[in-house]
Amino acid sequence: MMSRSYTNLLDLASGNFPVMARERKRLPRVMTVPGIICELDDDQANSVTSDVPSSIAQDRIIIVANQLPVKAKRKPDNKGWNFSWDEDSLLLQLKDGFPEDMEVIYVGLLKAEVEPNEQDDVSQILLERFKSVPAFLPPDIFHKFYSGFCKQQLWPLFHYMLPFSADNGGRFDRTLWEAYVSANKLFSQKVIEVINPEDDYVWIHDYHLMVLPTFLRRRFNRLRIGFFLHSPFPSSEIYRTLPIREEILKALLNSDLIGFHTFDYARHFLSCCSRMLGLEYQSKRGYIGLEYYGRTVGIKIMPVGIHMGQIQSVIRQADEQQRVAELRQQFEGKTVLLGVDDMDIFKGINLRLLAMEQMLKQHPKWQGRAVLVQIANPARGRGRNLDEIEEEIKTSCRRINEQFGQPGYEPVVYIDKPVSVSERMAFYTIAECVVVTAVRDGMNLTPYEYIVSRQGTSTAGSSSESTGPKRSMLVVSEFIGCSPSLSGAIRVNPWNVDATAEAMNEAISMSEAEQQLRHEKHYRYVSTHDVAYWARSFLQDMERSCKDHFRRRCWGIGLSFGFRVVALDPNFRKLSIDAIVSAYSRAKSRAILLDYDGTVMPQTSINKTPSQEVISILNTLCGDAKNTVFIVSGRGRENLGTWFSPCEKLGLAAEHGYFLRWSCGDEWETCGQGTDLGWTQIAEPVIKLYTEATDGSSIETKESALVWHHRDADPGFGSCQAKELLDHLESVLANEPVAVKSGQFIVEVKPQGVTKGLVAEKIFTAMSEKGRQADFVLCIGDDRSDEDMFEIIGNAMSKNTLSSHTALFACTVGQKPSKAKYYLDDTIEVVNMLEALAEASDSPSSNASDSASP
Repeated sequence: MMSRSYTNLLDLASGNFPVMARERKRLPRVMTVPGIICELDDDQANSVTSDVPSSIAQDRIIIVANQLPVKAKRKPDNKGWNFSWDEDSLLLQLKDGFPEDMEVIYVGLLKAEVEPNEQDDVSQILLERFKSVPAFLPPDIFHKFYSGFCKQQLWPLFHYMLPFSADNGGRFDRTLWEAYVSANKLFSQKVIEVINPEDDYVWIHDYHLMVLPTFLRRRFNRLRIGFFLHSPFPSSEIYRTLPIREEILKALLNSDLIGFHTFDYARHFLSCCSRMLGLEYQSKRGYIGLEYYGRTVGIKIMPVGIHMGQIQSVIRQADEQQRVAELRQQFEGKTVLLGVDDMDIFKGINLRLLAMEQMLKQHPKWQGRAVLVQIANPARGRGRNLDEIEEEIKTSCRRINEQFGQPGYEPVVYIDKPVSVSERMAFYTIAECVVVTAVRDGMNLTPYEYIVSRQGTSTAGSSSESTGPKRSMLVVSEFIGCSPSLSGAIRVNPWNVDATAEAMNEAISMSEAEQQLRHEKHYRYVSTHDVAYWARSFLQDMERSCKDHFRRRCWGIGLSFGFRVVALDPNFRKLSIDAIVSAYSRAKSRAILLDYDGTVMPQTSINKTPSQEVISILNTLCGDAKNTVFIVSGRGRENLGTWFSPCEKLGLAAEHGYFLRWSCGDEWETCGQGTDLGWTQIAEPVIKLYTEATDGSSIETKESALVWHHRDADPGFGSCQAKELLDHLESVLANEPVAVKSGQFIVEVKPQGVTKGLVAEKIFTAMSEKGRQADFVLCIGDDRSDEDMFEIIGNAMSKNTLSSHTALFACTVGQKPSKAKYYLDDTIEVVNMLEALAEASDSPSSNASDSASP
């Protein structure tokens, strides 16, 4: 039995955290009958899987986030609690995108301190009234988890702040990481209390819970899990500095679907997976997917939207409170620019103030007319950096107002107190332009809210601009998530103060007709891509990503955060040595086709000469008169001939079958369509050009082919250059009798009609013509070129080159999608299997020479 520990981290190795000291009583749930039980366990329960879905038809989704969408307030007499929905919570708003009959359960922290003796009662109330399951963290764990790891390490790093010094973002602290793991495990226990693993969807939100997918996947192999990251994901150069970088990546990959606001964030994540885990993504029919141990992890790119109904309701409230009219009177005759931000170090508030100052200097016509209203919502935390930023902002406000202020005119109105939602909407309504200068922000919905506010409402009697042309202007940072969606906005680099100042001037100087066109374009997008659209789209993609869950065979492997689920097609199974030996022993005429690199020789070996063990096994197999044994490789005939010279009866197919030899004493045959290799004079200069331009790449010149290798090049650059080279070669060689193909870190040019599949067909045909039609076929390989052999074997029966009773064993080395029906894990298992066949072989007899050539 493997360890119960999830983390294998210092003191976490035993999994004994203070918060885990007592097992909470599970809330009653109807559970499906478990099927196959995984060998891994967690606490008191084993991993649950089954081969068929349960009979419960209703879909249900469990939404897990750091905080519940519920407000909690103690009663005035301090005896009990009052609870209500948090209408501003995204988690509550996204329900609009789900089917009406879908049940939604929330799991998260409660924004209140609940005494331990009250927690059971509070949990029961929240479950019954709000379908919410609160997770209660001990204060020390919570502080290290949220204020520590989340806010001091993940949040700054994901916003591109490296901890160059102890005061800048904070050094990595393993005790904080341990608390993060501890908190995520407690969240998983709360999910497990209410989950029906065969039917429920689980949607996890944001960077607070990035390792939660591993805990859940470890318990329920087929659980349908989605994850959405609401913050930026940094470039690989930034992310790679995180000491536990691979643990987090592997945990996220235990999800079925991973969502990001923008392509940039998704691209950075994919780059990290490529550079750190060696995973490559593929795009099929518009969907991006990562192949991970037989599972396809979907990548979703969809920015979140706003809740249209709620925003419009708040606008009406603002109208009713006459706040809009008051603000219009206050700023009568003025052009209002507006900034609305949380107070943190990434919002670029002071950069906006400097741009305003520069605009007033460069364009004096706005002095006395333009006003920047800056609303700074209270900071969610404190720190030395934040105090410095606040002081810098206040200093800039004083300086600008002293320099450009006039009686009855302040160019900067700074509001650093809490502002209600309705008042914020009122400010949006009267602002001619909203300016967002964040230097890094995951999404930022301020521009969306502004656009809807400027559109107003259609309610009769509303004092908002419900009639006449609607206008709005946006100056937005190119470093925020909503920027790509706002094609009519003026995008700026907020660090370039002069350019931002000019953008602000352009925005408020633009003609009304142009402003109207831009507003209409933005409103069409914002109103149709709201939070319900986002949630509905994510759920649909999660359904698509999970559709094969119950069709495939799944099991978990790996310890700690190296845990992953292997998922294989029911018809794709591991090759049983007993089964193949039994079929081998019964057969009268056998064909054994073996790839070399990655099959009998590890890809990582520097010395490619076969071992004495492999030579001995091959000689034993070749010595059996019933066997025809071939090495079918992309290697050149000189190397193969030298390496396998001790195997006199072994057949060799070199360069994917361009050269073929039935035994050591035979001459090499040329199997290509022709021997004219004049095309090499066209292809070689092109490949050399890419070799010189790509550090770490090399060119291999074979007798019949040219191969460009980029295994040692930078992964991203090498892959990009390989695609360019493939296109280039296909273009210049369009009229030549050659095939250009890409493979595992290679691009190869070779004559048409040369494949390993044709080698297999030639061998089967020759055996059949000699009256020795094969009734046992073993074919083993590990890469794309071997798939041709697997395909030919599958079709050989219909062509009568193999009988309908032939025992076929097409086997790929490694667990991956393949045309083969069997797999072995590595070259060691291949050699062990061949050794078992050799032991079952007949001893060499006087007619053994018959096997040399059909």
